[in-house]
Amino acid sequence: MTYVVMEACIKCKYTDCVEVCPVDAFREGADMLVIDPDECIDCTLCVPECPVDAIAAQADVPAEQVDFIALNAERARVWPLICEKQEPLPGVEHWAGVRAKRELLQY
Repeated sequence: MTYVVMEACIKCKYTDCVEVCPVDAFREGADMLVIDPDECIDCTLCVPECPVDAIAAQADVPAEQVDFIALNAERARVWPLICEKQEPLPGVEHWAGVRAKRELLQY
């Protein structure tokens, strides 16, 4: 099993999770992060660090978010590694409360 970054991360991109990851499993896109399923060791350290609850165990991903499992695997192959905490995206105060933002994802 692996952990998955879901829709809530889009337009927020908090990186508190990156800072605690012991295996550098996070990859960075323009407006969200993903977890490389080949690197994730299922330690769960990232889950409580996410202020928008965007990370879940693969088995616990809600049905309406299941496509994010494949998205994480696909994007992890092309997006660069992120190992250090950064500032969240501008406007995060607004976007953190928005749940339906899948169509805003930039590849």
